[in-house]
Amino acid sequence: MSLLSSILLGLIQGVAEFLPISSSGHLAIAEHLLGMTGLEIPEFFDVLLHLGTLLAVFAAYWDDIRDMVLEFFRGVRDLAHHSTPTPVPPARRLILLIIVGTLPLFVVLPVKDLVEGLADNMYFVAGALIVTGVLLYASDRVKKGRKTEKSATLLDVLLVGVGQAIATCPGISRSGTTITAGCFVGLERKFAVRFSFLLSIPAILGANILSLKDAVEAGIIWGDVPVYLVGVAVAAIVGYACIRLLKMIADKGKFGFFAYYCWIVGTITLVLTIIR
Repeated sequence: MSLLSSILLGLIQGVAEFLPISSSGHLAIAEHLLGMTGLEIPEFFDVLLHLGTLLAVFAAYWDDIRDMVLEFFRGVRDLAHHSTPTPVPPARRLILLIIVGTLPLFVVLPVKDLVEGLADNMYFVAGALIVTGVLLYASDRVKKGRKTEKSATLLDVLLVGVGQAIATCPGISRSGTTITAGCFVGLERKFAVRFSFLLSIPAILGANILSLKDAVEAGIIWGDVPVYLVGVAVAAIVGYACIRLLKMIADKGKFGFFAYYCWIVGTITLVLTIIR
């Protein structure tokens, strides 16, 4: 792999992973409608790229992650001494909320191949992008919520988790769907964004663990690893910038641009598919 290819793929990964435009949907369109057949990424490099975007989440939300790690060990100590504090510290409660929000992903595992196969159906991808646009448009108009990690219920975060599970379908944006779901269940907009990205941590880690075995079996070209690491650094830096941008946009309730973008891309995809 060339250095330029690594940088470009890192740039694409950093942008598409976090902005609500569905990276999987765009990849499917590029492959099936634009004839870009050279998009295959070495499996080990793909795993590293996702770790790069994971680093971006850690950098953007380090304070939250650090507090949750500390509260996890404090919680274990309190359980051992039967002395859990009341009320439960916010960071400790956030751990529980993330665990519950991750549960719906396990429902997708048995049909993982079927879901990934939807990327071959351009009618589905086009419709999914249009639906993503509708969700983003609606999120700008929903009444602002006030719930945070202190007051969000397990049902609230479970519904957000259902949104994340649905977003495994190509064309449905993970960040857009989870943030919108959070707004609809009454989460404070800033917390909806923060929870969406913290919720991505176990999702990305889990996907990488499942992919690592296949990547090793496919073979690792160790001579390309330094080039891979450049792409990882680009993905991390660009991903961090996109998280900051999305936090600012979501706080102002300005998802409209992404909604119109998804509608335009979805409509063009539908028309091209019909013509073909």
